[in-house]
Amino acid sequence: MTALASREQTVDLSAPRRGPGHVLLPLAIAVLAVAGAYLVYRLFVQTSLGQAVDNAALRSGVHHPKMDQVLGRALDNTTLASVVLGCVVAAAIGILRKRIDLAIGAAFLVIGANGSVELLKGHLVRPDLDHFPGPNSFPSGHTAAAASVVYALVLVLPRAVRGMVALIGFVYVTVIAIATVWAEWHRPSDTIAAMLIVLAWGAIAIFGIRVGRLRRPEPGERSSRFTQWPLLAAFAITAAGGVLGMLAVAFSERFHPGLVSGRVAFLAGSAVMAAAAAGSFVFWVRLTSGPRRRPLAPEPAPVETD
Repeated sequence: MTALASREQTVDLSAPRRGPGHVLLPLAIAVLAVAGAYLVYRLFVQTSLGQAVDNAALRSGVHHPKMDQVLGRALDNTTLASVVLGCVVAAAIGILRKRIDLAIGAAFLVIGANGSVELLKGHLVRPDLDHFPGPNSFPSGHTAAAASVVYALVLVLPRAVRGMVALIGFVYVTVIAIATVWAEWHRPSDTIAAMLIVLAWGAIAIFGIRVGRLRRPEPGERSSRFTQWPLLAAFAITAAGGVLGMLAVAFSERFHPGLVSGRVAFLAGSAVMAAAAAGSFVFWVRLTSGPRRRPLAPEPAPVETD
């Protein structure tokens, strides 16, 4: 009597799933990030209510000795020299790992993101709709510098440490974004747009890397849950609190000026900035995780007869 048994499903590490979707996904994310940055500009720069909500966080005047020390130090350490050093370190790591495409992608990301942010800041127009005159500050150069360097490091580092660096980098970028608003250099919308612009340049870099690897065998891998779940949890919590807070600020600015304090406006803006950082890092960790492993289909195997 003969019976048939099925082999257990196995994983073929030499045949990752690299179809058109895998290659084109970064371009789709880049388009969405650019569209998001444009919508932020339209809503918070080119409308009176958007400017009022944005400026409420900027004019909060929230200060505390310990917070002032931490945020001030973070801003002082984010300079052009630190950006150049971060770019060089990321490229060097890629070269030492013999991943020249990653080194080029990291340099492309840092230079493109920071260059475009400075170009936009110098040419975009900010109409005075909230009677709060001042030069255009959209988008934030400090936030773009911090995010681009962290993105570059996550891109070139080995998978074993990539997740931890991404989590630390998320906290660092959030602190820098909040610090620029605390220092009254930028509004929350400036920092959010900067994060989206960095994500767009990073996605374009990933697209180029994936196109270059189409004909090369590459082991599949999955993004670490240790990294994804904390970022998703941070996004959900801060987005909920930030959106509710910003809605309260918008209601106060439109219908009852002074109802919401400057401290609440600052905290709401900080929560929204943290949500933007967490969301952008969720996408970046997924983009840098490589192609997914493709499970083999089960094959029937004959069993010896009695």
